[in-house]
Amino acid sequence: MKKLLDITPVCNWLEGAKRPLMIAGPCSAESEIQMLTTAKAISAIDDKIIFRAGIWKPRTRPNAFEGVGSIGLQWMKKVKEETGMLTATEVANTSHVEECLKAGIDILWIGARTTVNPFSVQEIANALKGTDIPVFVKNPVNPDLQLWIGALERINQAGITKIAAIHRGFHSHSVTPFRNDPKWEMAIELRTLCPELPIICDPSHICGNTDLIPYISQKALDMDMHGLMIETHCMPSIALSDAKQQLTPGQLSSLIEKLVVRKSNSENIEFKSKLEELRESINKTDDELLQILMNRMLVAEKIGAYKKENKVTILQTNRWESLLNERLNNASMMGLSESFVRSLYVLIHEESIRKQTEIMN
Repeated sequence: MKKLLDITPVCNWLEGAKRPLMIAGPCSAESEIQMLTTAKAISAIDDKIIFRAGIWKPRTRPNAFEGVGSIGLQWMKKVKEETGMLTATEVANTSHVEECLKAGIDILWIGARTTVNPFSVQEIANALKGTDIPVFVKNPVNPDLQLWIGALERINQAGITKIAAIHRGFHSHSVTPFRNDPKWEMAIELRTLCPELPIICDPSHICGNTDLIPYISQKALDMDMHGLMIETHCMPSIALSDAKQQLTPGQLSSLIEKLVVRKSNSENIEFKSKLEELRESINKTDDELLQILMNRMLVAEKIGAYKKENKVTILQTNRWESLLNERLNNASMMGLSESFVRSLYVLIHEESIRKQTEIMN
């Protein structure tokens, strides 16, 4: 299968790159003192951490803090001069790109609000042609995998091969403990379609608060994500944007120390043998599961034919509600997730309805 993206591995362009790749710094550049104080504290943890800061901040409504603008790029240059750290910031239009290139910013990223607009992404891609700067693309605000892939493709087709995705969660109407729903399945599907693409998790924007950041950071690494982007501020309590989700450098250091970095694989022969045995068990169970699903659909077809013969409607709401509640109760006793079983049975029910509709027609 043809690769979706032409990607240069991170280790080929980032000297001393190791996993997890760490990116940290304030949500917004606010002053030269704030930038240098934060950067020096982060550098003391590990000078291989990439320093991030928002220079231009897109806001839903006017009159909110929209970033310091171009002066912040000069502060970024000072950070690099005094700490040696690479620098990264967000760009949303061609003038941002041009200013960042002139200022010597090392890495650019495209934010969630920009990713949703193919015209904006294409304009940025056009401005990047002929450059060799790494570009990271955040997922769009809403869970649209094609938009995310499309933005990555546009940047890639501009000749940028030093490319990565940033998973920062998705807007959700449901009540969750997170600012943005992680929807890990979206990142998994992207990884499946583009296995060579580095994916960096942004726990700060997923969580919206500092309490959950350690949990999401560890989960991201356990999902084999390439790195973490964590907002870090020398004095989060007085931050001009997203104060609740920014760690102090001390908290960042503690987080990094506690993270467990697991390997993608093991060369241990005993491990490989046992894993293969367990995977074979999964294969056997999946074959049985497919057989059961086929049998269930055959019964659904018979029910459809019987309903047709007796002029009875396909949808029986009371029966469906009763069946679903019973299955959810059984699932709970078996230790299965209610949300998983509900989603599964909704899909099974939809397919049963489709089968019966075919019979009716």
